Amino acid sequence: MTYRGRFAPSPTGPLHIGSLVSALASWLDARAHQGVWLVRIEDIDGPRTVPGAAEDILATLAHFGMHADEPPVWQSRRMAKYQQALEHLKSTGQIYPCGCTRKEIADSLLNAHTRNTTLAYPGTCRDGLHGKPARAWRLRVPEADAAIIRFEDRWQGMQTQDLATEVGDFVLKRADDQWAYQLAVVVDDADERITHIVRGADLMDSTARQIYLQRCLGAPTPVYLHVPVVTNDHGEKLSKQNGATALDRDRPLEALTAAATHLGLDLGNSPHTTLDGFYAAATAQWAKKMG
Repeated sequence: MTYRGRFAPSPTGPLHIGSLVSALASWLDARAHQGVWLVRIEDIDGPRTVPGAAEDILATLAHFGMHADEPPVWQSRRMAKYQQALEHLKSTGQIYPCGCTRKEIADSLLNAHTRNTTLAYPGTCRDGLHGKPARAWRLRVPEADAAIIRFEDRWQGMQTQDLATEVGDFVLKRADDQWAYQLAVVVDDADERITHIVRGADLMDSTARQIYLQRCLGAPTPVYLHVPVVTNDHGEKLSKQNGATALDRDRPLEALTAAATHLGLDLGNSPHTTLDGFYAAATAQWAKKMG
């Protein structure tokens, strides 16, 4: 089996050190396995997409010496694929329309919290819309033992999530007619034949949902690895929303060395003066660390 990995940034702004950590980890893992490394532009969320950000991301990756082995994939050009998957799930009865507003869901979760019961979506529309107009489409999750999803993360170890009590029936198409991340990423990973997913630990909570959706669609489940995220001075995940600064394209080795250090790679005391030298050392260290 040929290793196929990917880096899948959302074009909501320029790359910063936090996103570079994920890009570098996915790139090193692919190279350490003599595999294929792909880039997917996850511009499925139209309201959050910043014009020109995708092109800026691709240009920055190129400046940093990370070139995809195949042409980039753009989610915004794959709407028909997501609709096809949704229609399949409709035909099997695994999804249902939901008429709940965000306020109604928030109120029900607040009430559940005061009763010390589940905070998952309570399944209000499972048995019908009760006269409300359809707003979104939700995937029906199983119950009891069938709802428990387990997977071995290569960095974080064994993970377990009960979809019924911790998540509930989750959205595949949103009320604003936007495709949900969970559906798009599962369809794309299957179509691109992704075998290994390396990404930030902030996305680990989505993994159980994606594994269940893969099963519903008859798609294979990749091997997962979630690396620690970069945080700011307040312990929050570094992001464009909380002031993360764009990478300096003129100083790639400095940023790459910082990203490698965050990943726990020991590159020695001598700074590398070329990208080729850095990547050779970093790939060897990654292979030693991750096996």
